[in-house]
Amino acid sequence: MNRREFVASTAALGLSVSRPSIARAAAREIVVAEPVHGAGYLPLYIGMAKGYFAEADVAVTILTIENGSGHINAVLSGQAFAFIGGPEHNAYAKLKGAELRAVVNCVDRGNVYYCAAKGQEPTGTDWPRYFKGKRIAIGPFGGTPNSITRYLLKSWKLDARSDVTLLEVPNSTVPAAVKSGQAQIGASLEPLITQGVRQGFWGEPFYSIPHELGAYAYSTFNVRESSIRSEPELVRAFVRGMLKSLRFLYANPAESAEIAKRQFPTMALDDIKAALDRSYADALWSRDGTISPQAWTTAKDVVRAAGLLTADVKYEDIIDMSFVNSVTL
Repeated sequence: MNRREFVASTAALGLSVSRPSIARAAAREIVVAEPVHGAGYLPLYIGMAKGYFAEADVAVTILTIENGSGHINAVLSGQAFAFIGGPEHNAYAKLKGAELRAVVNCVDRGNVYYCAAKGQEPTGTDWPRYFKGKRIAIGPFGGTPNSITRYLLKSWKLDARSDVTLLEVPNSTVPAAVKSGQAQIGASLEPLITQGVRQGFWGEPFYSIPHELGAYAYSTFNVRESSIRSEPELVRAFVRGMLKSLRFLYANPAESAEIAKRQFPTMALDDIKAALDRSYADALWSRDGTISPQAWTTAKDVVRAAGLLTADVKYEDIIDMSFVNSVTL
């Protein structure tokens, strides 16, 4: 009896035939470094929760490093596969001889909002007059919230050293600096903003970078250029997972909020939904993972004006959209 006849006869008798097992490759573990654990990175958390990376046998672990450039250094040193941050960090690295590439977009607006301590709210929009003399809590030097603040001060003809006091602290402790009275203004992000509003030590943001600056390559996923050459399929698998996550985020706000709740367990679900509502309203996240030339131009202008990027760096030298363009969902 040949195999086909055997299978047919056993099927007729209601018996099962075990097929040869095919060994499944062990999941490739990768680390993604983030500068703060925030709602802006919800698409990454969604991809992990929904198994979009696991579909390609990739297991993602998050490493949070809140010290300015630590998340970038983690990738440069090989400690992490990718970091979340603006592509200006790739430009800084390039000028020092290192090659990093942004391969997929996440946050396509400047995810920075300015909140005033209760009793310190502005009464108008004369921003140079309002900011002058104030103590401002911002993230570490070299981080994007810090750069944006310096960019704004320069555009208002204010000196970052003599006209204001910049309190540079880890991003997650900006609310505490305002709450304790160390600062009168805080440059922050969700869900920290909504937590502060609910606790009553500051009000709703009075100045919104998403509204003021428009398209902005604020948080992209960046890898070593050598990873693109040596492990293109791993990069492609990660990008595909992120694109699925972005699509899910916009299509399923309620379940996305539930996933966010698991990332921020001490925060009430209603507060998380309020935080996400702000982000949806401001079109914070990219819809398709694309990093536009205009989004890089805005990011570049900020760090050039802040004095952090000393030479022009071309879009194609630090951004690689080939994976986004080649992935089909």
